[in-house]
Amino acid sequence: MLAEEGKIVEGTVSGITNFGAFIDLGEGKTGLVHISEVADDYVKNISDYLKDKQVVKVKVLSVGKDGKISLSIRQATKKPKKSAKPVEVDWTSNPTEKVRLTFEDKVSRFIKESDEKMQTLKSKSKSSGRRGNGFKK
Repeated sequence: MLAEEGKIVEGTVSGITNFGAFIDLGEGKTGLVHISEVADDYVKNISDYLKDKQVVKVKVLSVGKDGKISLSIRQATKKPKKSAKPVEVDWTSNPTEKVRLTFEDKVSRFIKESDEKMQTLKSKSKSSGRRGNGFKK
């Protein structure tokens, strides 16, 4: 039989509806590609992806006892394999720091930088003559 589950075959688009496309597989067999099986991205209008009489490769998803054939275009296309191993990152090192700092050193540096920023903000607010978001007491 031409339409076996899991098999990839070529067919011709014989009809387009708002929910999918009918594919003529030959030998009097016709299957349906649901709109969700046309492409990997969201398909709003199937006519943007398929045209009548277009030849496409489809994967046979299932063949029902009543003869209905369910097809997929997106599963018929080969996708590049993704790397199974994630990229390893060394989170313990900081490329900008040559010397390894202790926790206390990092906290001290943070406090110093924070105090410097606060002093800058305080001096700007005094020079502008405004206090507390412009509200008067």
